Amino acid sequence: MSRFQTPPGTSDVLPEKAAERDRLEQTAKKILEKAGYGRIETPTFEFTELFARGVGEATDVVQKEMFNLEADSGTSYTLRPEGTAPVMRAYMEHGMHKLPQPVKLWYLSSYFRNETPQAHRYRQFSQLGIEAIGSPDPAVDAEVILLLAEILEAIGVRDVTLLLASLGQPESRAEYREELVAYLRAHEDQLSREVVDRIDLNPLRAFDSKDPRTREVMAKAPRLIDRLPQEDLDHFAEVQDLLQAAHLAYTVDTTLVRGLDYYTRTLFEFQSGQLGATQNALGGGGRYDGLAQALGGPPTPGIGWAAGVERMLSASTQPPPVEAPVDLFVAYHPEHKVAAFKLASDARRAGHSARLELAGRSVKGQLKQASRVRPRYVAIFTDEGVELRDRDGGEDKLVAPETVMHHIRGTL
Repeated sequence: MSRFQTPPGTSDVLPEKAAERDRLEQTAKKILEKAGYGRIETPTFEFTELFARGVGEATDVVQKEMFNLEADSGTSYTLRPEGTAPVMRAYMEHGMHKLPQPVKLWYLSSYFRNETPQAHRYRQFSQLGIEAIGSPDPAVDAEVILLLAEILEAIGVRDVTLLLASLGQPESRAEYREELVAYLRAHEDQLSREVVDRIDLNPLRAFDSKDPRTREVMAKAPRLIDRLPQEDLDHFAEVQDLLQAAHLAYTVDTTLVRGLDYYTRTLFEFQSGQLGATQNALGGGGRYDGLAQALGGPPTPGIGWAAGVERMLSASTQPPPVEAPVDLFVAYHPEHKVAAFKLASDARRAGHSARLELAGRSVKGQLKQASRVRPRYVAIFTDEGVELRDRDGGEDKLVAPETVMHHIRGTL
């Protein structure tokens, strides 16, 4: 046994888990592409500045959680900690604003954050996400939320709750931010040290604290939704009307926050009781109408979400995928190895699944292995010809090697 193990916060994906991921990917692809979303893949690493400007200097992601790489030239690169800023960068770099708007994109990729590993939280993790860029219409907000709900339902996630909020726009949020900072300073002696340390950097994150005394203080804190201008309230109301029309239940949560600075207006999160009481978030997102400008581009509205693949699979109630049936198992005596190899290759070229003895077993051992994989046909190369056994109740035959494909072609 090797002394090496996977690093903390990472995990191998073994074949049985890979099959579950493949099924999730195919489910998402079917649902999202029917709604007009095309797949995008951005590089695993980007310039560090992309995340510093896009995600926000005051966020935990930028301050503590990014894996940075220094090139010999002094240029700093970062393993991507999230998917929205890279997609917006690609949108601007490749002139997607010239396409019919909104541009709808989806992705399933690996991301990296240097945070303490916990249940369903890894340093390398996979996320499924979408971005709809180029339209401020509340209907886009409702559509992206519905698509994540549809995917969760399709993979059998139960006990799902949708939390919904609005962060308004930066102008109105700035006034509220000053009010919230003053409130937090007035109750500083009752807050956790972590919250106190970032009052000026990111006061909204106080709502996300798990500290009991802090939560007691925040229960009486002023709420942003009570300070929003009518334009933002109307946008939020239309999103709710559309979700109600689609019969999607939700709860308005005036304390909902997320750990990235680029969010504006609609904010949402899906949770599942199947993941426990604390680390119960499946995924979420929101609108980010100021992100393009933060990255040096023109004003460009956008909205999207990301959902943790590991979390979705942990909450899924679907049974493990059924292994694909094997059409043909080829066994042979050593002197017939070349002919047996050719038959297996011919069968695969014809579109059949075929297994070939590769471990040097005796013919008896090969037949035991065939029984484990349960193929429709077993072809045994002997000096007299090929003994073709039909394991589905058909007739066993002794046939010439060059005719095996003829005998099985019409029945598979």
